Amino acid sequence: MLLALALADTGLLIVVYNLFFWRRFHQWVWITPSVAILILLWVGSSYLLGRYSSPEQGQQDSQRKRLVTTAIVPLLVLTCVVVVLSWGLKVEDPRTFRSFLLPLLGTVFAGSALGQIWITNRRRQGQRWLLVGDGEELDILRRELGSESHTHQLLFCDGDDLGALNLPEAGNIDAIAVSESARLDDGLLQGLLARRGSGSSICSLVVWAEQHLQRVPPELFSSRWLVQAEGFELQPGRWGWRLKRLGDLVVASGLLLLTAPLLLAAAALIRLEDGGPIFYGQQRTGLYGERILIWKLRSMRQNAESSGARWASRNDARITTVGSWLRRLRIDELPQLVSVLSGDMSLIGPRPERPELELDLEEKIPHYRVRHWVRPGLSGWAQVCYPYGASIEDSRMKLSYDLYYLRNANLMLDVLILIKTLRLVARGQGAVPHQLSPG
Repeated sequence: MLLALALADTGLLIVVYNLFFWRRFHQWVWITPSVAILILLWVGSSYLLGRYSSPEQGQQDSQRKRLVTTAIVPLLVLTCVVVVLSWGLKVEDPRTFRSFLLPLLGTVFAGSALGQIWITNRRRQGQRWLLVGDGEELDILRRELGSESHTHQLLFCDGDDLGALNLPEAGNIDAIAVSESARLDDGLLQGLLARRGSGSSICSLVVWAEQHLQRVPPELFSSRWLVQAEGFELQPGRWGWRLKRLGDLVVASGLLLLTAPLLLAAAALIRLEDGGPIFYGQQRTGLYGERILIWKLRSMRQNAESSGARWASRNDARITTVGSWLRRLRIDELPQLVSVLSGDMSLIGPRPERPELELDLEEKIPHYRVRHWVRPGLSGWAQVCYPYGASIEDSRMKLSYDLYYLRNANLMLDVLILIKTLRLVARGQGAVPHQLSPG
C-alpha cells in the first residue's frame, strides 16, 4: 500500500501542476520535462526519507513522524528548484515565483499527507496483533480499549499461554507486542526471533499503545524503561528544546498583542460584576517539580476557596456569570502568556497542577511525576483529547496522554495541538475545568 502512495503522489503532481499551469497560462501541458523533474525530486526525496517504506522491526509507525517527513519533502524540492535554477543557472521562469511553485507544492503536500494518513490507518486496521503481557496489563488494555475493542483484531495472552502457540507457524498473526514483564523462556524468545526474521513486526506494549491509543497507560512501563527509552526530546540543551522555546516567545508575544483589547474588555466585565479583583494568582507545579506562580482572569466569586482547594465541577456554584463565559472561551487563561514569556510555562505541554492535589495523585497514579520533565503548557495533548477532568481517574487518563506527548513531542504535534485548541475554543468547549480550575 505504501507503493500506492508513490503512484498517487505522481498522479497528484501531474494533475495539480496542470491545474495551476492552466490557471496562470491557460494551457494544459500534461507531462513536460519540468513535470518529470518535479516528480523525480518529490518521489526520490520521499523514498530517501522513508515515506514509501515500512518501519524497521520494532519501530513506531507514527502518523506524526510520517507527516513530519512529508513536510520536509516540499522544502527539499523547493530548495533544489530555487538553488539550482534561480541561483545557479539564473533561469528566469515565472513558474519559480511564489504565485506558482509555493502553492503547487503546498497543495501536493496537503494531498500527499492525507493519503499518508489514510494508508497508515488502513495498514493498522488490517493487522492482526498478538498482545503478550501479564494478567493485570492485559486487563488494563481491555479496559482502555473499551467499546473500541471490536475495531481491532487482537489476541491477548500471557507468557504461559504463549507457549501453547506455535509462533513460527502461527499464520493468523501479523504482529506481536510484548510486555517487559512477560515471562519468556529461551524457547519462546527463539520463536519470537523466528517470527521477526520472517518479517513480522515485534514491538513493546508501550509502542503498541502509542500507535493505537495515542496515549501511554502509566501501568505499562517501569522506571527502568523510562531510563532506557527513546523519545523525551524536550530536554535542556537539545535542538528541539531551543526551537520550542523560540516558538513560545514569538507566538506568545503575538498573542498578547492581539488579545490585549479582549483582556481589557474581560477585566472591565469582571470588575463590573462584583467589584472584586481582576486577576487570581495560584501556585502550580512547574518544570522538574519547582513551584511556579500563574495568573488567570478571576472566574469565580471572591473567597471561593475559603474552605480549601477542591475539584471544580459542572455547574460549579462558585463560578460567576462572566467567569462562565471566560472559561467557555478559555479567555481566563490568557494572562498565563506572561508565564510563557518568562519561561515558567510553554504554549504546549502538560497542564500544571496544584501541589496540594498532586500529593494524592502521586500516591495513587504510578509515574505521575514524569509529567514534570517538560515545561507545563497553556494547552496540551491531554486537553485536546480528553477535555474534561475532575477526579483521580481523569487525572490518570490525562497522564497517559501527557506521557504520549513527552515521548513524541515535535513541532508538528505542537501545531496539531494548537489547531485542536483553537477548534475547542471556537466551539465553546472550554467550560468544564481541565483538571482543577478554582481560579
